[in-house]
Formats: sequence, C-alpha cells, structure tokens
Amino acid sequence: ELRYQRCALCSQTQLIPRALCAACQHDQLQWLTSRGLGRILSFTVVHRAPTTAFKDEVPYVIAIVDMEEGFRLMVNVKDGAGKALSIGQPVRIGYRAVDGATLPQAEVVE
Repeated sequence: ELRYQRCALCSQTQLIPRALCAACQHDQLQWLTSRGLGRILSFTVVHRAPTTAFKDEVPYVIAIVDMEEGFRLMVNVKDGAGKALSIGQPVRIGYRAVDGATLPQAEVVE
C-alpha cells in the first residue's frame, strides 16, 4: 500500500515522512493510505539506459503523477513505451517486485 502523511492542524499532505509538517511545523501527523489514483502531470521516454543495469529495460517511461490526495509521485509507467500517453491521463498505482523490493508503478486507467 502507498502511505502518506497529513497534518492534523493544517491538512497539508506530504509523501516524504517527517517528524513535523513541512507547511506549519505541527507535530501531529496522521498516516493515511492512498487510494492509488492520480493523473499524469509530466512524463519522459527513456531510450538510452543510464547504466548497464537498465540495458534490458529501455525504452521505458518515467512520469510525475499528481495523486488525488494532494502529493506528487515519480514512478515508472507499466508498458508506457508502447502506449500513447498524455498529460492529464488517469493512472492507478500498482506494484512490482524488483530484486527483493516492491516498487510502485503507474498503470494507465483505460
């Protein structure tokens, strides 16, 4: 599940965990679970692997997603290089296992 923090005082959301609210410095932060829905704010198609570790992955798409709850997330787009993506396109956050870790990835909502 994708979790984020919301300030109990000012209702500001933040994805990166902190001890204090980034907006008002209040210390009463609530942990909430995202519904996993958002829209593409921006994206890029990577055609050249940054290192040899990614040589079998290209081309792939990295997107910045505006989540419904008010935070942004940078993620890979599942099968994104083979799809016609657009700004504002709805996506759902799913997950994939990579070398023993679970990473979020966007999936286009058809």
